[in-house]
Order: sequence, then C-alpha cells, then structure tokens
Amino acid sequence: MKATKNIIFDLGGIFLNLNYQLTKDLFIKYGITDFDDLFTQHHANDLFEDLEKGKITPAEFYDAFRKETKTELSNEEIKKAWNAMLVSFPKERIDWLKSIKERYNIYLFSNTNQIHYDRIMELYNRDLGTDDFNDLFIKPYYSHEMGLRKPYADSFLHILEEQQLDAAETLFIDDTIKNIEGANELGLQTIHLVAPKTLLDLDL
Repeated sequence: MKATKNIIFDLGGIFLNLNYQLTKDLFIKYGITDFDDLFTQHHANDLFEDLEKGKITPAEFYDAFRKETKTELSNEEIKKAWNAMLVSFPKERIDWLKSIKERYNIYLFSNTNQIHYDRIMELYNRDLGTDDFNDLFIKPYYSHEMGLRKPYADSFLHILEEQQLDAAETLFIDDTIKNIEGANELGLQTIHLVAPKTLLDLDL
C-alpha cells in the first residue's frame, strides 16, 4: 500500500453529528409514516437524489414532496423536519482536523443539498463561532454543487482528476458502507467510521 498523502472526508457522521430518527419522528408527527421508503442513510429515492445532485431547487423539492406524500405541509414544516437530523459540530473534531492539516492534503466530499447546506453552515457558526468551515479544506465538494453523488464512480473520479490525486495515495473516510464500497472499487484507501468511534479514535 502506498503512503497516504491525501484524505477525503465525508461530512455527516464524521464532523457533524446526525440523528436520522429526529427527522423520521417529526415527519411521523406530520402524518408521513413511510419516510424510510423515501430516504434513509443508505437509500434515497429519485426525488432526494435529484435534490442532492442539484437537479431541482428547494422550492421544486417542496412541491414534489407534497405531491409524493399527498400532504399539504408548508415549506417551513418540510424544511424543519428535513433539517432535524442535523444536530451539532463537536469542537474537538474540528480541532483534530486542524491538527492533521499540515501532514495531509485535506478534502471534503458530502452528499448534501441546498436546504441542508444552509443549516449546516448555521450550525457550524453556532457551535464554533466562525464561518471558516469550507476554508479547512483544499476544496470542499458538495453533491448539489457538483451534480454528482456518492457512491457513484463518476463522483470520485471527478475529484481525483480535478485535484490530480493518485487513488492509491488517497484515503476516504465515510460512515456509510455503500460509499466506502464505491471508493474501494476505484482503488482508494478507505475507513468505514461508525459510531461510537469518532475521528479522535483514528491513528493517522
């Protein structure tokens, strides 16, 4: 195995604490009892994939969501429930990231969407008191801006080619096994980081 020179980090479940149950519970409260059929950590139906690839706007998503779920929820209700899974940024994980930046080329690759992105930036400012999250990386890659999404090979290849990275020298860290498998197929080194383990448990 080649020495690791580059690290591509996932965001949710790695730097940002997530709780999918909070979103599911709030949608149930709103009368949507089958939300797991639409979206989970490991699965997204076409509507959510389109949102995470930036193919539709938040306004279009809200309209399509109402149609698909046969509900009359307001945009704010949908947004509140959809964002409920986004919990907090533990400061020690950001401190850890800053401590290893001198030794590796650091990138971010997140499956996300404009609705979540806006809330994520709010949470980072709330928890860290600054707006410098994206500056922590040589480049952050967000699926809704790229038009590409994990675990598909073209998303990883886009980053490797744009940054001229050797897959064998690049470590990918994610909490979702499908994304790990997608990276493995392209020859990246991988770490499947699952709670209760955190970045602070890694020996890098």
